[in-house]
Amino acid sequence: MALRLLLVDDVPEFRAVLAHALRLRPGFAVVGEAGDGTTAVALAGELQPDLIVLDLGLPDIAGHEVLTRLRTAAPGALVVVLSGPEMPSGQLVTRRVEACAEKADDVRYIVDLLEELGTRSMRSATIRLRPDRREVALARRFVVDRCVEWGRSSVVDDAAMVVSELVANALVHARSACELTVGLRGDVLRIDVADHGGGMPDVQRAAYDDDHGRGLLLVSILCVAWGTEPHGDGKCVWAELRADATTVRLGPPRTGAGSSSGGALRGPAHVDLQNTVV
Repeated sequence: MALRLLLVDDVPEFRAVLAHALRLRPGFAVVGEAGDGTTAVALAGELQPDLIVLDLGLPDIAGHEVLTRLRTAAPGALVVVLSGPEMPSGQLVTRRVEACAEKADDVRYIVDLLEELGTRSMRSATIRLRPDRREVALARRFVVDRCVEWGRSSVVDDAAMVVSELVANALVHARSACELTVGLRGDVLRIDVADHGGGMPDVQRAAYDDDHGRGLLLVSILCVAWGTEPHGDGKCVWAELRADATTVRLGPPRTGAGSSSGGALRGPAHVDLQNTVV
């Protein structure tokens, strides 16, 4: 699973050089660029990148403030700060960031730093599923096993329910095989389901007695963020859940219908409402 990066720097030429170097290195995907703090915060909330490369010397928002807003907009993102010669030396130590580099450093050193950081902090696993609804059970077991393996058994119920909805949606509506990727970075569990079908999913308004139509609404309630992206000849639907570390597991995970522990709203979710119904 490629690291999804947001580049934030007010010098377009520097962004272009760094973006070019990243695109030449396997395992990176530059999903957005911003030249000011306001745009950066908006893109971080929309794109939910894995990693943000941040120049603190932006023209509109002070460095400590933009860092705070980015942490709120994209809580699962790692932040690497780039500093220039004009940056006060004590400014960086007051805020928590994953790594720091100087803009004067060789761009290859910066890319190496980003690669090492991503490799160290990211766990992921992928499984390919046939276009058969019985594969939903396999997908559910796969994500539960990964949560337990990675010490995140507290989120197995919600993760199993979310992956069931996303995989079933892909298999039924896209009518194609799909690829399920589960990744963990920090305390954020990310689920990606890529298929080869057309159209994009949309939240439906289901009536009280409808048998279907609540799947994506449920995903939006259980997840801190979700969305869709073009992917090859189809699309990728992704969702992110809070996954606090756990040291004790009490009993087996419940993965059957009605077993979700997510009865309460978990805060605002990112919902893509601008696409056509699958």
